[in-house]
Amino acid sequence: MTIPPISFVLATTLWVLSFSKPCLTVFVSIDCGSSQSSIDENNISWMGDDGYIQHGESHQVYLGSNPLSTLRVFPNRKKNCYSIRVGKGEKILTRASFYYGNYDNKFSPPVFDLQFDGNYWATVNSSSYYLVDYEAIYVTKGNFTSICVAQTKPNQFPFVSSLEVRSLDPTMYTHVDPNHALILQWRYAFGGNQTIRYPDDVFDRIWTPAYGIGLSEVKSEASGIDTSAAEDHPPEAALKNAVISSSNTQDMQFINRLPTKELPIYITAYFSEVNESAVGKRSIQMYIDNKPFLSPVVPPFGSVKEVYITNMTASANTSFILQASGPSTLPPVLNALEVYTLSDTLTAGTDSRDVEGLLQLQLAFEVLVEWSGDPCLPYPYNWDWIQCSSDVKPRVTALYLTGYNLRGTLPDFSSMNALEIIYVNNNTIEGPIPDFLGLLPNLKTLNLSYNRFNGSIPTSLENKNIELDTTNYCLSGMNCQPLSDSPNTLIPSQPSERGAGNEPLKGGSAKIINNLNIALVAMQTLLPLVLLLNTAKISGQRLNLSPSSVAIRSKYLHLTIFPGNVPLNCILQVKLKLNTDIHHLPHHPDLTNSFIISILRFQLNQCKHVGRTGLVPNL
Repeated sequence: MTIPPISFVLATTLWVLSFSKPCLTVFVSIDCGSSQSSIDENNISWMGDDGYIQHGESHQVYLGSNPLSTLRVFPNRKKNCYSIRVGKGEKILTRASFYYGNYDNKFSPPVFDLQFDGNYWATVNSSSYYLVDYEAIYVTKGNFTSICVAQTKPNQFPFVSSLEVRSLDPTMYTHVDPNHALILQWRYAFGGNQTIRYPDDVFDRIWTPAYGIGLSEVKSEASGIDTSAAEDHPPEAALKNAVISSSNTQDMQFINRLPTKELPIYITAYFSEVNESAVGKRSIQMYIDNKPFLSPVVPPFGSVKEVYITNMTASANTSFILQASGPSTLPPVLNALEVYTLSDTLTAGTDSRDVEGLLQLQLAFEVLVEWSGDPCLPYPYNWDWIQCSSDVKPRVTALYLTGYNLRGTLPDFSSMNALEIIYVNNNTIEGPIPDFLGLLPNLKTLNLSYNRFNGSIPTSLENKNIELDTTNYCLSGMNCQPLSDSPNTLIPSQPSERGAGNEPLKGGSAKIINNLNIALVAMQTLLPLVLLLNTAKISGQRLNLSPSSVAIRSKYLHLTIFPGNVPLNCILQVKLKLNTDIHHLPHHPDLTNSFIISILRFQLNQCKHVGRTGLVPNL
């Protein structure tokens, strides 16, 4: 399904649910690779990803269940992103899930990077047998958040199974600098036997049931647990059970699965008394690396006490222990636990002036809409057709849009004033050359060749020391061929007309040369132009033309290449460029053979360099 570019860039479908806290929140669930909507067992509505992305490949995962029965894989580009509309400055939870399930029958689960808003998030180590997911909490810097996957190893293509975005109450997780993201390591609800998420947790955090070695599971005697005093709003369901030590002399130690490297952490532990008779009798002291942390905790009955561990670093070697404090006659108890590491300082993103200019280009040229996410970050995962500076807030310094099938007029992207290089050659851009190009203060190279520009070159460009290429430019006063409303179509060769061996081609026929079919087609016009071609040598191959086939009355000469292994954009560009070159030749009967032959050779050589993939075969 094709989505109009403006709709794709400026609008996405939102699923909005009303909660008591907060009253309005974003609740987006994307089933990647699917075009269907569904509702799961938790009454969560899932939508397909057609409205969020226009590239990649959809695949079925035969042993998966919704939303893990499909995935979208990305065999091309440095990174591929989903952009989801959110409120600027909003605190959100994002979750990305990956279930490989041997969808490609290769038993080779890929490894790749996961990113958000131009920041590194995690390295995804997918599995053939089980789901892996990653969760982050952060404050947005714009009206969209982007979740991206990036290829880091040859032939290991990134994929996504599902994406979820949930708004959080702004009062939650405030003990962390908002310039950092919280990266979830684990979240446990102790003593229970069921996973807790929406609707029990209105923010749809996933609480995994957990137990303890040598610990007992107990159920709270409280008929209800008030969580309003806890800043991070734990769900009541996560506090109705707990684990408890067998005696007040037995310690409770966390099983630490943090990385071996020291990282800044944020841990929040939840304590709620489970026995009404124990009110005021249980006192718990936390130790970190055998040093007391804060004062002892007395768990309240029917409510919750939340303890924060922040502004410190920890690793797999750090110990976290709960002990009964001195006067306590009861062992320690623990209901729930969240453990996060902090990201590096969040990037401010690519300079807003460049983001605005790139948006104007995307609005003007539909093919460019396929790129989303931060244009430059994280390094080196910039968009394929730009080059960026290495600044903390990078600038776009070059546009490489050669052969991107751009059709229409150039928009105003004058806000991109750090540009040094612009290549928009080998497209179908029409209209006058914009004056603002000559006003870009750092511009050194500007290639506008092989387009449909018309009019005169702006004085702003003539008076500057810029390497300017306007080859095939429709100069003022010329009668230029109008731009077609539809793309060029290929003219297939007829098999019955092909010659064999080194036989010369007959009139209107084509010869196979090094797996290339080259067709010369004449269009009759009222103005005679005699082309006397005898022999053209192209990359070591010789194309022989009989006199009857080249003495033609024509104003245009079409060269069409259509082998199976040449990219389509190469086919169209060679045809269009040669049309235009011949069209702009002086109408004179003394036109020489060598002039035409040089054009043929130049255009075919050019084709080697214009394919986006760089996989154009030798001509």
